[in-house]
Amino acid sequence: MKNYSVPFSLALAVLLSSGCGQNNPPTPAAAPSGPRTVEITASDTMKYDVSSIEAKPGEQLTIVLTNAGTMPIESMGHNWVLLKAGSDVAAFDTAAIQAKDTGYIPLSLQDEIVAQIPLLGPRKSGEIAFTVPAAPGEYPYLCTFPAHFQVGMHGVLVVK
Repeated sequence: MKNYSVPFSLALAVLLSSGCGQNNPPTPAAAPSGPRTVEITASDTMKYDVSSIEAKPGEQLTIVLTNAGTMPIESMGHNWVLLKAGSDVAAFDTAAIQAKDTGYIPLSLQDEIVAQIPLLGPRKSGEIAFTVPAAPGEYPYLCTFPAHFQVGMHGVLVVK
């Protein structure tokens, strides 16, 4: 009969180096690679089908806006404009109405914009990839085409 005994010092070294008996916290899961995509559809009813988006600070987010409508861009174009938290959305929209030449984006208030998708005609899509702001809060978004905000074409990005 062969003796397969292991010297005590070797067994102790293996036991200690294996971490046996230690209480190590679990390793957090790695964040998903690449941006998360949120698809939003707009139509001739002047509503977004997504009126609230939740995101984490610093998350990579891609918004895809599709204008599923059939009316021409001149009478029923849609865009998506994300504003800074605390922005006066009604004032931004009022200024946008006067900004037809710049796609209903008021140049004097561009510093309020976090991200935007330009005006889209019927059956067109556009997208924007951006980093979600680091500060938690509510960031409003809206369509700046005349009258669309007033009839409810808006929403909020909630960062928490």
